[in-house]
Amino acid sequence: MSSSDATSVSGVPPRRGWLWRLGGWCARHPVVVVVGWLVVLVGVQVANRAVGGTYSDDFSVPGSQAQDGANVLAAHEPAIGGTSAQVVLHDGQPLTDFQAQVDQAVTSLQHLPHVLSAQNPLPPQGQAPQPGGPLSADGQTAYVTVRFDGVLATFGDDYLDQVDAAVAPLRQAGVQVEYGGPLGELARPEPSDRVSELIGFGVAIVVLLVGFGSVIAAGLPLVSALLAVVVGLGLLGLLAALTTFATVAPTLATMIGLGVGIDYALFLLTRHRQNLMDGRDPQTAAGHAVATSGRAVLISGTTVVIALAGLSVSGISFMAKLGLAAGVTVVTAVCGALTLLPALMGLIGRRMDRFTVRTPVAEGAAPDAASTGAVANGVTSTDDAASGVTTTDDATTGAAAPDDAAAGDTTTGDASIDDTSTDAVTPGVASTNDAAIDDAATDDAAPVSAAATGGMWHRYARRVERRPWWYLAAGLMTVLVLAVPLPSIQLGHIGDGADPTSFTDRRAFDLMSAAFGPGSNGPLTVVVDQSAVAAADRPALASAVQQALTGVPNTAGTAPLQTSADGDVLFTTVTPAQAPQDQETTDLVGHLSDTVLPDAVAGTPAATYVTGTTAAQVDFLDLVASRLLPIIAVVVALAFLIILLVFRAPLIALKAAVLNLVSIAASYGVLVAVFQWGWGGPALGVSGKVPIESYVPMMMFAIVFGLSMDYEVFLLSRVHERWRQTGDSRGAVAHALETTARVISCAALIMVSVFAAFIVSDNVVIKMMGLGLAVSVLIDATVVRLLMVPAAMTLLGGAAWWTPRWMDRLLPDIDAEGTSVVAEERN
Repeated sequence: MSSSDATSVSGVPPRRGWLWRLGGWCARHPVVVVVGWLVVLVGVQVANRAVGGTYSDDFSVPGSQAQDGANVLAAHEPAIGGTSAQVVLHDGQPLTDFQAQVDQAVTSLQHLPHVLSAQNPLPPQGQAPQPGGPLSADGQTAYVTVRFDGVLATFGDDYLDQVDAAVAPLRQAGVQVEYGGPLGELARPEPSDRVSELIGFGVAIVVLLVGFGSVIAAGLPLVSALLAVVVGLGLLGLLAALTTFATVAPTLATMIGLGVGIDYALFLLTRHRQNLMDGRDPQTAAGHAVATSGRAVLISGTTVVIALAGLSVSGISFMAKLGLAAGVTVVTAVCGALTLLPALMGLIGRRMDRFTVRTPVAEGAAPDAASTGAVANGVTSTDDAASGVTTTDDATTGAAAPDDAAAGDTTTGDASIDDTSTDAVTPGVASTNDAAIDDAATDDAAPVSAAATGGMWHRYARRVERRPWWYLAAGLMTVLVLAVPLPSIQLGHIGDGADPTSFTDRRAFDLMSAAFGPGSNGPLTVVVDQSAVAAADRPALASAVQQALTGVPNTAGTAPLQTSADGDVLFTTVTPAQAPQDQETTDLVGHLSDTVLPDAVAGTPAATYVTGTTAAQVDFLDLVASRLLPIIAVVVALAFLIILLVFRAPLIALKAAVLNLVSIAASYGVLVAVFQWGWGGPALGVSGKVPIESYVPMMMFAIVFGLSMDYEVFLLSRVHERWRQTGDSRGAVAHALETTARVISCAALIMVSVFAAFIVSDNVVIKMMGLGLAVSVLIDATVVRLLMVPAAMTLLGGAAWWTPRWMDRLLPDIDAEGTSVVAEERN
């Protein structure tokens, strides 16, 4: 261990914060930490198997007209209330030939627990079928409407088996039996993210191997992230026993947990490997990595959790719980990065680069820069001491860099370079005295500290510096073109018709559409509460309602009004002309509830409602749409506040907020083009054009905001640090870009691959979320972070870091990248 690992230059041991002590302790006691994590993992999974809950989609909104209507119906006519589902029957010959089997199946369904009623679709023998009833005109398709007293997913794992047993006589007779609605969702194959995880992991391994060269270093972030996510999913399952989470919750949690987990581990591991290259022993290197990059991980993780918690501002429990689900795996990912990863790094020790596929590198540019003098002097500059990146900037000053002096790594290269070296005037440019420098720096057998003095990223950074307006305009034009489809966005609910044909609910949807029209998959129940209407006035009221419902545009038919047993409620079924997910059906629900029914009962104390699954989804859509702009405002405000707190610069914070808006707008535009316009939807396994799922934009905005802080803090902290040391704002931007571009690019590519891998899911919402998040991260890490941010920072110059005096006194001093740790080592 070098002397600096124990003491500073003055001989006084440096003060080490709790993060350093945490990382160092975990690295010194790796077996204890790893075994502890494994014990927690096994314990959580066993508990989840024993008492964990299930997942189901509950779009009901308390206080909405659909929910109120359902409550009225349940109170006055329980057999018609509850949750309805369809058992669809089809055969090549008339179903009346199977009268006995149909009667037996309906009777068995009626006797199942939780069943309120089951309607027999066949007329009594000797009677003609009722027009517009549940038997098709050709008699070959019919549906049994089954009403349940609760959410089917909560009825137990064997409930579907009981339903299968009830309809077994029909299947034995050769009749095709499919399940629609909530029953079809219950019968869907158990979702598995294994293929997506394998694809994401495979791409991540390739990226890490190509980017950093070390086999072991490529595996550690994946192991850490995977264990953390598995623990998080177990905890989520335990929470699901206490409250209901959406069916997409575990997949969303897996997606986000893996993405941030690999990213966080990559940032820490890169710093750790650089510390090893700088001569620190493994335990001290791990402690230093956690104390420096670990701060950024902690800030980033906290930011993501805060953004997800911001979804609760919507007042929609469905959204708040999705945010909670994703937040659970983000927390475990942070914990894994700060404890499990240092333990693994301590366990590996100096064998980190024992197995390689190319010359190992840590931060900075590609190893070809080494041949131009990237690490020739072996001196770590002041700013790079905080980032673990070696440059020649300070080497050309003729003095050992402060951090290396603190580390006891005085180099011989400085003695051969005098203070008048012209290389000192251009940060990051290789010295002209490279010939006098130890050739060992370019030895391919040794790990490369890879600072970008003459590599690709350095040259790119200088081009951005020379033409910032061009790069800013190019980035802005790119996101504006991608955002062109955004104004035509249609929020809605993706129906069963978009599912794969291997799903029973999709087959039921197709059978119903062919026999009864697409609207039969989403019937609307109209409820009129006439309990406050005088008995003498009720016949006239019923006549007015029936007349008002006749000939309503976009309806395929309306059943005759029925009266509840107590006479206080009128109800009927309205069948839309279009599928449940179509905009015409959404408009129909609003037209009925806002215009048709209120006009029909005008002048009476009657109350009207439109209820049913489709109506509840429309109410949910309206609520989400009304809360989307407030959520965006909250998230943008959070972005501004967090960047302001971290960097104490209002212009920097404003720039971050604006760029967040333009990047998310571009990703929304891509979603509209792919799914709503159908540009590539079939290639992704989506049947036809579908609306954007109502809650996806809100969820994406919160997630992308949090994730973008990773790269924002990582890049701007290097710019800020360099600017404070040199006062050269343009040079600071170029230097930060060249030293962070490799890590940001690799981290972003891994996260994009993890998100994009979920496009193979059978769930259309998961496909949509995976593509949207992948595009968002790709835009943020390339167009925004590598084009627009450097260009904007270059144009702002030193004014970017301006802070009003009154604000300077109020703002706390947050050390995002742990530069105080390095300063304490130097002093």
